[in-house]
Amino acid sequence: MLGRFKIDSCGTGGWHAGGPADPRSVMVAAKNGVTLEHVARQVCEDDFERFDLLLAMDQKNHSDLIDLGAPREKIKLFRSFDPTLADVVAEGAMHKLDVPDPYYGGHDGFDRVYDMVWRASEGLLARYAS
Repeated sequence: MLGRFKIDSCGTGGWHAGGPADPRSVMVAAKNGVTLEHVARQVCEDDFERFDLLLAMDQKNHSDLIDLGAPREKIKLFRSFDPTLADVVAEGAMHKLDVPDPYYGGHDGFDRVYDMVWRASEGLLARYAS
């Protein structure tokens, strides 16, 4: 099924461009059977054409994508696909869908973010895999 999707990751800012994933992310991913060999990069205009969907981790990144010229209809908050948050989406409480940035916190923050991303990924695949 994954062959049907082109998945990439990038940031709206270029602070870490060219660098590897945070070691804590790599550790949490490995603990969950995922290999991260990602090199950070900044989103570019070509991405707006290459991808059908642009997933923002929080409202700030959502706004940044709009400011960078991404088509609004392609931008979604990633956690809006989490089936356990359907009530939050229905009530329009989008601020509750932000994925917190674990960068400045401890290791447990990376575990929590992994769980959030996993649930949203399952919902995303359920919606688009059929």
